[in-house]
Amino acid sequence: MTNWGVLLPTFDPLRLGEPFVVSEAAKLAEASGFDSIWAGDHLKCPAPVLDATSCLAVAAAVTQRAALGFSVMLLGLRPLAWTAKQLATLQHVSNNRIRLGVGVGGEFPQEYAAAEVSLSHRGARLDRALTLLPQFLQSGTEHSLEPSAPMPPVLIGGRSDRALERAAQFGDAWLPMWISPETLAQRSERLSALAEQHARPTPRLSLLVLAHVDEDPQHARAQADQHLRGQYGMALDRVERWTAFGGEEQVAEFLEPYTRVGVSEVLLLPLGARPLEQIERLAAATRRIGSLSDVR
Repeated sequence: MTNWGVLLPTFDPLRLGEPFVVSEAAKLAEASGFDSIWAGDHLKCPAPVLDATSCLAVAAAVTQRAALGFSVMLLGLRPLAWTAKQLATLQHVSNNRIRLGVGVGGEFPQEYAAAEVSLSHRGARLDRALTLLPQFLQSGTEHSLEPSAPMPPVLIGGRSDRALERAAQFGDAWLPMWISPETLAQRSERLSALAEQHARPTPRLSLLVLAHVDEDPQHARAQADQHLRGQYGMALDRVERWTAFGGEEQVAEFLEPYTRVGVSEVLLLPLGARPLEQIERLAAATRRIGSLSDVR
């Protein structure tokens, strides 16, 4: 069974300057049946962006059931001790619903310059942080910070070979984006072999998908393109084959093959100018997938 998550509207890629509807989106996502609610994490990127930790605290305050996660935290960009304190705090205020997606980043060098962190050392910093973080959260260790809190499940973002190795070594799940079902299935075999080398269980397969639901396919494509240009500084045609857009049925048909290759959780990033409307439409699209699977 596939779980479904959705990202909060913490970016303003279209530079509309409107209020960030974080609280409303979190409540709507849970009411619409999503299993998890996520926030992207950047310090400085092409779009104005809110702090992910603060936004997840807001989501924790207005929800009861859904898991709450980073997709993904740039852990190597942050001071580790303060990050551990923030994660422990989130665990306490959310009743241990936090999930920690992490990645190396690097696509926006300006945020590493702003944080005065070496871009070239980001991978080593992330590995060190993943090694030490459990000690900060546990009691009775050299690095303990009180109060202690459970270590959140770790999802490793990225499509590279190093990301796959990192997932095998540290991850409870692997969280790529912009990847086909066929490639994902092939890479999962490599992930299983790497995990065996580390004497660890094979991480679950998660996936981040950018999506926009609109019965007018041309409008859906235009909204997706504008969003990608504003948030990632790229045109849709670079990642169009991995992006879900169109009517509910089209989006469901795009997502369904991923459920057949073993993806246990899909995170949906709503594209376009109306995130609350998209959360409802994406929830409706995911509900269609079960019937598609039955037909096949």
